Amino acid sequence: MSARTHAQSGPDQGEFDHRMAVFGSDDEFVAAALPFLAEGLAAPDEPPPVAIAAPAALGLLRDALGSDAGNVGFIPHTDWYTGSAANAVAQGAAYLAAHAGPGGRIHLLMEPDWAGRAGSSPRETAEWIRYESLANLLFAPLSTTAMCAYDTRTAGPALVEAARRAHPGTGVYEPPPALVRELDAVPLAPAPDDAASLPAPTAEALRAWSADHGLPPAAAELFSTAVTEAASALGPVAGALLWGRAPSCVCELHLPHRVADPLAGFVPPPTGEPAPGQGLWFTRQVCAYVDVRDHAGGSTVRIQYA
Repeated sequence: MSARTHAQSGPDQGEFDHRMAVFGSDDEFVAAALPFLAEGLAAPDEPPPVAIAAPAALGLLRDALGSDAGNVGFIPHTDWYTGSAANAVAQGAAYLAAHAGPGGRIHLLMEPDWAGRAGSSPRETAEWIRYESLANLLFAPLSTTAMCAYDTRTAGPALVEAARRAHPGTGVYEPPPALVRELDAVPLAPAPDDAASLPAPTAEALRAWSADHGLPPAAAELFSTAVTEAASALGPVAGALLWGRAPSCVCELHLPHRVADPLAGFVPPPTGEPAPGQGLWFTRQVCAYVDVRDHAGGSTVRIQYA
């Protein structure tokens, strides 16, 4: 199987260039990565390109680059992809703010950690495709060039085919709102019959419930803050349900209106580290899952701590 890349090179100012490389062997990975890194090395007004990949893949690139390896950054993907898809948004935004050239110019070769969280379940696959799709909107104002590396030996054919729909130039690309709406059309499992009803999701009530259901004090505080941040950002809230036990405590907010915005909670705030006062962004950063489902009577926002 030959390596296949889909790309348009040389983004204009403010045009995020989001590419995809698909490969099934070490040789194909190197064949796709080397021209991309060479393009970054030759690009004016850019810092050195960066490869974010599995440690073994980085070793292959160092050997293939030879003397040019000293002009390329290398980051093990286990250091970059350390949490949820929302965490990956934060990591990328922070890195670009700190290291990119004018207008966000930099070449990033990015291989997700499919042996870690990103490839652990169909649920995580859907979260990852959502991130890949929303990246086209989130980073649209920047002149960043990113090539996402998909290894069919670890990512699997279903994930690769889904990812093609999130990358321009693949022939099957779908605009983010359409693809995200499709992901959000998958119904959530119903809340259990024994879920506790909470008319108003106050921090005090949430902390008490969380403690009763096994979360240690620090985690109970974080979970209650995450829920109240979401409620404050998206309110008014018509009521809430709580269920589960530590660490998988869940709060479901019921809103009498639709959220509608596919980027809700994904746009990084001006500050760096997640902190209270950042609304749904904070919630997405500190919780494992935040599912938003719009329906005829409003919206359901389901927040799962871990």
